[in-house]
Amino acid sequence: MAVACGVAVANLYYAQPLLPFLATSFGVPKARAAMLVTASQVGYAVGLVAVVPLGDLFERRRLAVVSLMAAALALVVSAGSQSMWALTVATVATGLTSVVAQVLVPFAADLADPARRGRTVGVVMSGLLMGILLARSVSGLVAQVAGWRAVYVFAASTTVLVAVGLGIVLPGERARERPRYKDALVMTARLMAEEPVLRVRAVYGALGFAAFSALWSTFAFVASSAPYRFSSGTIGLFGLLGVAGTLVANLAGRLVDAGREYAATGAFSLFLAVSFGLSAIGRSSLVALVAGIALLDVGVQGLQISNQAVIYKLRPDARSRITSAYMTTYFAGGALGSAAAGALYAVGGWSDVCAFGAGLGLAAIGLWAWDGHRRRSHRQAQP
Repeated sequence: MAVACGVAVANLYYAQPLLPFLATSFGVPKARAAMLVTASQVGYAVGLVAVVPLGDLFERRRLAVVSLMAAALALVVSAGSQSMWALTVATVATGLTSVVAQVLVPFAADLADPARRGRTVGVVMSGLLMGILLARSVSGLVAQVAGWRAVYVFAASTTVLVAVGLGIVLPGERARERPRYKDALVMTARLMAEEPVLRVRAVYGALGFAAFSALWSTFAFVASSAPYRFSSGTIGLFGLLGVAGTLVANLAGRLVDAGREYAATGAFSLFLAVSFGLSAIGRSSLVALVAGIALLDVGVQGLQISNQAVIYKLRPDARSRITSAYMTTYFAGGALGSAAAGALYAVGGWSDVCAFGAGLGLAAIGLWAWDGHRRRSHRQAQP
């Protein structure tokens, strides 16, 4: 499940190191190329609304395999695209069909011992995070050797292999009560209205992923220009800094299992704000840039693991719908973050992007302080 999550989510990130080169290849402005990141996130958000709730209606093994095969087809279309518009449409389709990770994570939570659920989610999410960080590195290196189209051919091939593997190894499921699709969608929206913890955690997630997307949707432009002028392969290697976020995934899961999710959330939110201060200095300092990216990944991924481990305690019978509600908000935040960052970079450059990201981190800290006040008031009001 961890490997499948990594391969599936990697499909959203292969384009990021390629953005300057795609802009040159298709003769479009950099801001237009950056919209590919937004396109993948919009597609993913739609998939979270339309596809993930199906995990409560159909056998999740079959849903995962069909979705991955459809994603592979969209990647093949991307490889053959002759215009930026064609690539954008194919990218939306790839995002829409790559939501397998959000089917498998609640599946893993269902299979886990309740006392170890946070750690189980952490293990599966570690695979997802490895996919995110390796996607950029693999993409940059493959593009440097064989061109950007080869990246999409590679992605399609690995996606097919994983689809076949899941069909062989995933366990079957016992019969569950299955609502109608329309009812599942309504119930997903109702969960957001009925569960205050889900709403708060969804906002944390949206702020974190907006910050993450803001940096990575513009980073390649900074890294490919003076004073760095890095190649696509070198730009892709910066994704390996995300190993810091991967290492913290299991720690975050353990903290939630130990009842320390509130303190962990505050620390990870602080990391978001501080990371962009370092990244701003990184416009002329490689050491500061590296430190800022690593700290951002720790903050975003730690916050994400904490959020998911918390929300999966809410409604054991509706984990796919909870995932849909949470992750739709999460990727909506990411889409807005990447779109805003592209516009800000076109106007004010890297410093404006970093100011925007730091503001998102401060907003997360403000939400944490308000949430702590709300929790204390709730405890005091109880008899």
